Amino acid sequence: MSQVLRTPATRKLLHASTLPRLCTSRTYYSYETPLPPPYPPTETAILSAALPHVPTLGWTTSSLRQGARDAGYLDVSTNLFPKAEFELVLYHLRTQRLGLKDKVQFPEEAGLGMTSKVRSLVMERLRGNVEVGVQGRWQEALGLMSLAGNIPPSLKELYLLADEIWFLAGDEAVDSSWYTKRATLSSIYAATETYSTTDQSTDFKDTEEFLNRRLEDARVVGGAWRNVKEWIGFQGIATVNMARNFGVRI
Repeated sequence: MSQVLRTPATRKLLHASTLPRLCTSRTYYSYETPLPPPYPPTETAILSAALPHVPTLGWTTSSLRQGARDAGYLDVSTNLFPKAEFELVLYHLRTQRLGLKDKVQFPEEAGLGMTSKVRSLVMERLRGNVEVGVQGRWQEALGLMSLAGNIPPSLKELYLLADEIWFLAGDEAVDSSWYTKRATLSSIYAATETYSTTDQSTDFKDTEEFLNRRLEDARVVGGAWRNVKEWIGFQGIATVNMARNFGVRI
């Protein structure tokens, strides 16, 4: 299950040691290189069959066992997943991220700016939780992601999602902003995702307004990428506090 960061072809030979510590295990590749599948066939069959049980059984080993049965495997097959129910969360995160490219396209004639594209991609990803039927259980998923042993892979997946969104939005930066854009968007996405778990508006209208405010804050406070570290730190603290208010165990 190798993970790679998307980057312009002009940077594909850049040594991995220049990446942030969060991403040092990945390699670069060009725009033309397809993403590898996130799981082998057997694991994919079990996890994909287990996901529809999450709305009723939650992010639990019960969902995994039921998925194994539905896929024609014995209950013991769930031993393939050392992270147990958290592997089901990761499966959803990875498949949703990889599926974005097939859900959102931006015709050149539309003339959309970068911020509009990023907004559309973030909202499409969040609506994916609703489409799959797990939005009502998403606070449980956030709780699992906040457990000490699950934080590193959760942060890695968050960073990969931010990278994918910038790639699909058409970002071709090759300077230091390549990193700060992804770190900033990771913070914005985490805050917006947490907010979405209590959104009762139609089609996530309130969540989209929340996202618009965060994007505007990033544009104003982090303009020309000044003070971006301070902004990210503030947003991180605010996100944790908001999650705790919503009952997420962090």
